[in-house]
Amino acid sequence: MSRMYVQFIKCTKITISDFILQFDSERAAEAAAGKVHLSTVMQQQTLSVWEEESVQKCGRGQHCNCTVKEWESCCFLALTTHCQGIGHGCRSKAEFILPGEFERIGADKKALDVLGVGSGGGEVDVQMLSLLQSVFPAVPITADIVEGSSQLTNNFKALVAKTANLQKIPFTWHVMHSGDYEKQVKAKADMKRFDFIHMIQMIYYVDNLAETIKFYHSVLKTNGRLMIIIETANGGWDTLWKTFQKELCVDAITQYRSSAEVIACLKSQGLKYEEHIIHNTFDITECFDPSSTTGGRLLNFLTAKDDFHQSFTQEIRAGILDLLRNKCSTEKDGRVFFNSDLSCILVHA
Repeated sequence: MSRMYVQFIKCTKITISDFILQFDSERAAEAAAGKVHLSTVMQQQTLSVWEEESVQKCGRGQHCNCTVKEWESCCFLALTTHCQGIGHGCRSKAEFILPGEFERIGADKKALDVLGVGSGGGEVDVQMLSLLQSVFPAVPITADIVEGSSQLTNNFKALVAKTANLQKIPFTWHVMHSGDYEKQVKAKADMKRFDFIHMIQMIYYVDNLAETIKFYHSVLKTNGRLMIIIETANGGWDTLWKTFQKELCVDAITQYRSSAEVIACLKSQGLKYEEHIIHNTFDITECFDPSSTTGGRLLNFLTAKDDFHQSFTQEIRAGILDLLRNKCSTEKDGRVFFNSDLSCILVHA
């Protein structure tokens, strides 16, 4: 899915509410230490053990050589319909609701077709498809999945196999990158269209942002929605990566993008959209302790480097640390909290 990975809590009751799964300092430390893989944080905030030797390539796009450990663990979103004692991390933050969107998308339709682009291991897709089923239990649903990593696609298939309610949904697997899928579809005389398309934290890796958005919008059905989740303009990630773009945008990501670039494309194409800000912070206090192993790993995570201290000059390191403290974060009770806000952008057909 993403350089930051979306966390979903299983939807158990349809109400008008939206919750955020906050990321606390203890889990930040665990993630930085490589002990947990946040992409699997789902029901009741359960974390699965992340083994160092099982680092996988994320398969987000043609030019993406990042590892899941480095990139797929910064999105701390849970779009859910009801919070039933799943922990203090649940906070009501926004008024938008996937069930409400699904109800609008599926109104009077006899079948629903979903497309996931850059779906990774399928953790989020499974939750959304389950929610869609709960909204329309009698309506047939199909799911097409575009994912460049064969290993992650196999993980997704295994997850589907053990999710009983998804056995009724036929899946079509496109083990290819987004650009290759676009070429394949355009070559067909009769392209399949979709009611709901989601692109969660994969937009960084496409070659041409405007053309990518234009294409996926073009395969929406009437009343369909394209959901794009990406880091918020002027948030911590945006500030860090654009300020030090020359130093950071050299590997998997050569051009950093935030919601600002996505919205500019939508406006230029005259597309109707809604943006919902998903507020989140995590504790990076350890980053400012030179002797902290956890702090070093957090810095590796924030800059997507194997070794922060070896990757930059002393001047650049000092500049990054100053920016992290003074421009990317807020301080409370002596702790430094990184602004990891996200934008969920819903584009209308």
